[in-house]
Amino acid sequence: MSRARKTELACLAPAKLNLFLHVVGRRADGYHLLQTVFRFVDFCDRLTLTLREDGLIRLVVPTPGVPAEQDLCVRAARRLQAASSTALGADIALEKRIPMGGGLGGGSSDAAATLLGLNRLWGTRWSRHRLQALGLELGADVPVFIFGENAFAEGVGEELSPIRLEPAWYLILTPPVHVSTPRVFASKELTRNTIPIKIPPFSVEHGRNDLEPVVCSEYPEVARHLEWLGRFGKHARKVAMTGSGACVFAEFSTESAARAAWAQIPADMTGFVARGLERHPMHAFLE
Repeated sequence: MSRARKTELACLAPAKLNLFLHVVGRRADGYHLLQTVFRFVDFCDRLTLTLREDGLIRLVVPTPGVPAEQDLCVRAARRLQAASSTALGADIALEKRIPMGGGLGGGSSDAAATLLGLNRLWGTRWSRHRLQALGLELGADVPVFIFGENAFAEGVGEELSPIRLEPAWYLILTPPVHVSTPRVFASKELTRNTIPIKIPPFSVEHGRNDLEPVVCSEYPEVARHLEWLGRFGKHARKVAMTGSGACVFAEFSTESAARAAWAQIPADMTGFVARGLERHPMHAFLE
């Protein structure tokens, strides 16, 4: 007897931090070559995918300010639908929690969760590697969320090696500015010749974010939030900006230390405390 097809699936799309981000060169096509460590944290968007038999892809809860046709979840679903030649469709309900445009990878994570979820819901049975390749067409950060493990990344961010990281808690602040990633990468002040490091062993704590000085010089609010986090330097293992900003974080070894810092946050700053994850919550979808 065949098993009944599942018709609805709940998915978690976690935020990520770049524990460091080095710009080590530039390709002939203008894309920058990077080295970074991605860390997943337990602050997540939530998706509900509902099977449709009519082939339609429909965003049930649109993200404010994002046209449905440009939404990464919709684009991801349509890419998989076309590439797999399935006749099935889906309703996508997205509950956003991860701040948009802050360097936490929310859009990329949502796209990856959509691919992982629909791969199961539609029964397409694509491999992790094949989904990563499809995800790269949507954005450089999408593959790591499909990869599903904390990773050392090279290339434009798609060459991934799993990495073991110590347990950690993070105080993440969300400065009220939107950083233009293309503008940061185009800056004449950006360091593009950081000496490449070898994959482990290396010290995550000693890495830096090469984009941080450029962002701080152009966006004083980011610099102010980093300066405030710097007061915990004796207790935090690391204070840095993630991605191209604007979000910044301090890493602590215990939840109590992270929440003690959170309790001191000024009234004009916002953020949250999150636990570092060992794996993506949907990693088992492809096991």
